Amino acid sequence: MSCIVEHSRGKKQLVVTSDYTASKWGSGLMDILATPAMIALAEATCMESVQGDLEKGMTTVGTKIDIEHLSPTPLGMTVTCKSELIEIDRRRLVFKVELFDDKGIIGKGLHERFIVNAEAFQQKANAKNEE
Repeated sequence: MSCIVEHSRGKKQLVVTSDYTASKWGSGLMDILATPAMIALAEATCMESVQGDLEKGMTTVGTKIDIEHLSPTPLGMTVTCKSELIEIDRRRLVFKVELFDDKGIIGKGLHERFIVNAEAFQQKANAKNEE
């Protein structure tokens, strides 16, 4: 199915622009990094860290997230997400994530993903439109 190795690591960054604020995402009224944007960065970091190790046609989908948003990040700051794959249980992958801005840690927690056949999974989702 794959040749993923435990302790695979990922790193991804974004600069907080108006596109990533709570006021833009509808999760708040302030011009600070939105919690959903922080979570999306964590998911993307984890997904990208293992995608290259999967067989052709396979991908991962997020199934569970438990991340604390510990500190606000203003416009203009860079946010860095670091992920580490800490558990592999057949198709289930568990990642530890930590997120930092220019001043320190802003988030941490766990994210779970499952390895799926991309085409079959998309067909399953599309079938909901036919029900």
